[in-house]
Amino acid sequence: MPRQRGVVGRPFFQLAGVKQVSLDRFSGAAFDRLFTAAESRALDRLAIERCGIPGIVLMKRAGRAAWATLARCWPEADGITVVCGRGNNAGDGYIVAGCALSAGVVVQLIQLGTGTALTGDAARARDWACALGLTIVEVDGDYPQFDIAGSVIVDALLGTGATGNVRPGFARAIELMRRSGVPVLALDIPSGLCSDTGRVLGAAVRADITVTFIGVKRGLVTGSGPDVTGRIVLDTLDVPAACGAEIGGVPALQWVGQRPLIPRRAATAYKHQSGHVLVVGGDSGMGGAVAMAAEAALRVGAGLVSVVTRPEHVTAVLARRPEIMVHSANDALGIDALLDRVDVIAIGPGLGRGDWGRALFERVISAGKPLVVDADGLHRLAEYLGAGSTLQVPSMIVTPHTAEAAALLGSSVADIARDRFAAATSLAARVHGIAVLKGAGTVVAGREQLGVCLHGNCGMASAGMGDVLTGVIASLLAQGLSASDAASAGVCLHSFAADRAAHRDGVHGLLATDLLPELRAILNDDPD
Repeated sequence: MPRQRGVVGRPFFQLAGVKQVSLDRFSGAAFDRLFTAAESRALDRLAIERCGIPGIVLMKRAGRAAWATLARCWPEADGITVVCGRGNNAGDGYIVAGCALSAGVVVQLIQLGTGTALTGDAARARDWACALGLTIVEVDGDYPQFDIAGSVIVDALLGTGATGNVRPGFARAIELMRRSGVPVLALDIPSGLCSDTGRVLGAAVRADITVTFIGVKRGLVTGSGPDVTGRIVLDTLDVPAACGAEIGGVPALQWVGQRPLIPRRAATAYKHQSGHVLVVGGDSGMGGAVAMAAEAALRVGAGLVSVVTRPEHVTAVLARRPEIMVHSANDALGIDALLDRVDVIAIGPGLGRGDWGRALFERVISAGKPLVVDADGLHRLAEYLGAGSTLQVPSMIVTPHTAEAAALLGSSVADIARDRFAAATSLAARVHGIAVLKGAGTVVAGREQLGVCLHGNCGMASAGMGDVLTGVIASLLAQGLSASDAASAGVCLHSFAADRAAHRDGVHGLLATDLLPELRAILNDDPD
């Protein structure tokens, strides 16, 4: 059967009545925090102990919520296969199976190992479903073999507790589900995805929809999470929000929450009050990088934007955007007066790795101005820190992708991908500032973890996107936002603009410059 990814429709995620464009990724209850597996278990425990909701009641609510989503999204499904493991996630699967039976749907329940191995609430869920007439198909837990029956798979194999690579038997079951081509509804988290980091644990189910319960697990929205979760539907299971108010979690960053950070323009404002950004970069053949960063800074509201670049790029930058003040430089000499005048320096777009870029970096790093460092500037920064030099800047924001983060930390790309949260926190400590670890589910971190951006799409994997982000963040920093606020607001504004552009014209062929008109439009939307 061909994969049916189109049956879900195109809902929008809404928060506080404000429409959010996130390319179909979220629906259900609103949320503003993300949780680890341990924090999720604590939420469950508080719901049981403090709110007085028995565990089996929570499990039945979860199963019924998942069934309601399945019935709504695949109304023509006349049969389903539920694949169960050995924990509470399996209990949720048994409840889904019982609900489907009660609705007259044919159910095949595949149990890895013996169903009698289930205990506690999962065993109660099994007994409840069996009393409704459910037949369990037990398969070898070490070398499972089964066929998929019906038009939807319900993944109840592994839950949020998985941390190490999945065992061979479970990996084979995951492979059988993936090879079937049948759409998948995952319960709480796709099996094989680490709920804390978003890392695939050797093998993972690729879900079309993931129904997650009580709170959203942070691995769903970063790392490989966006690639395997499909649309995320949150059901709080009617657990009062106050029940787990003391559970920490990581903020889920969205533009609707960041918009209030942007200062309103006074009626008597003039350009020098709105900040002066200097963009340094554009070695031979790379003048477009500084042009995009500089224009982004203007579109986000900086009063003045200057550029230092190679002489051969001056005419092209001015022709594209005459509002930019462009200074040619064959070396670092003669830019001291300019460095004194600006409020924030963004260095790195198109800087290159030759002597020209090195000389400019060394001069800029000693200027004592707030810095936003990206691209080749990050490689220079890695060399600078690796040589034992000490940073003496008022504030520092770095915006690396995975490979640049690895260079800064002296580690590998695999190390960064293994735990993006730990990597972002280490980066922030390394530069004594704010780290923006770019990628699916961009992580923003400071001395304390600041959050994960929920916006963004795969169309952003194109040249120049990072240059535009650099200009956005530098502009907000120059307008008076703190480094942490400029980073979090800038990331959300940038990726929200990309989502709006992609929603209008699609992700394929999305260009960095497509974001520039969106930035201005978003900022001029009525914040109320």
